[in-house]
Amino acid sequence: MKHLILAATVLGTASSGAIAGGIERRGDPSQILFEEGRRYLEFSVSSVQPDVSGGARPIGPPASLAGPTGDIQETYQNYAIGYKNQINDRLAIAFVIDEPVGADVDYRTASFFSGGAFFGGSQASVSSIRFTGMAKYNATERFSVYGGLQYVGLSGDLTVLSPATGGLPPADVPPGPGTLGRYNLSVDTEYDLGYLLGAAYEIPDIALRVALTYESKTEHDFRDNTGAPFTVELPQSVTLHAQSGIAADTLLFGSIRWREWTEFEVAPGDFFSFASGAPVTTPIAFNRSDVYTYRLGLGRSFTDTWSGAFILGYEEQTGDQKGNLDGTDGFTSYTLALTHGVEAWEVTGALSYVDFGNADTSVASFRGNDAVAFGLKVGFRF
Repeated sequence: MKHLILAATVLGTASSGAIAGGIERRGDPSQILFEEGRRYLEFSVSSVQPDVSGGARPIGPPASLAGPTGDIQETYQNYAIGYKNQINDRLAIAFVIDEPVGADVDYRTASFFSGGAFFGGSQASVSSIRFTGMAKYNATERFSVYGGLQYVGLSGDLTVLSPATGGLPPADVPPGPGTLGRYNLSVDTEYDLGYLLGAAYEIPDIALRVALTYESKTEHDFRDNTGAPFTVELPQSVTLHAQSGIAADTLLFGSIRWREWTEFEVAPGDFFSFASGAPVTTPIAFNRSDVYTYRLGLGRSFTDTWSGAFILGYEEQTGDQKGNLDGTDGFTSYTLALTHGVEAWEVTGALSYVDFGNADTSVASFRGNDAVAFGLKVGFRF
């Protein structure tokens, strides 16, 4: 019965976390090491439908003359598969494949040059894949340590269309607003190796567990359209998980996750801003604050085959200026999850509503935006 509660809570957290930290779509993968059973296999998918739109900020021409942005975030899916093997009473190993970060942005309005949004016609997509192999060793009945390696791939494709950004114009054309107005960049998947380390304290009789996980950064080396190198860092993170039984068949749980998003920047050397008249190199995407993501939930078994959970998620609104391919700043999420288990199988569904914080970019204000997310996980113990 206990593992039914945990299935509901784990998927509920993954579903509501599909938009944490801007481009983060999955967090710490290590918790599969604590699944019950000799061998455990799971597959999960989340589908997120954001609604993120804004209007021009009244900061003077030409931006104040732009039209509304329309919905700039596209519906996306996120997949993961994991396997855990309990070798003996002390040692467990696990392997997880997932998609840790991503972005799907599309300004579907007309371009500014045709009376649309300032970044109308701009698009950006970021894809990733992460292979994590890890092991957990129970030093005592209550204390364990774990760690492993992560092999992370990152790729992207973008088109930025605006009168104040672009690549350098031809030598015989004076630089300035609207000189070029378009910038395109596509980079293939580039991999880097990272690692995770963690420790946990447990009292199994009351389902108490406190686990702390550190994940290292990975650095991905790309080249811009001129062949010049630039690096994109997926930053380090620390996640604290905690849970405890508080009554018969009832589990209280939560997590705090910190990630050093101030180290994240997409800044190819051939992308320029012409806002001041002269071309100035400027990042396409960035963060000015690190991000803390909080979750608190309550899970309960209703019968031997049914359990459910409610999870509240929160990420503080920083008030920082956001990149023009973002449009959100913090969130509050509400998630319901339900699990049905029969013999070795269990199926969990989760539904989340996400209320985004208001965000301002250099030229637009985004207000009153939200998202709906649905998650499904199938687990098998054998």
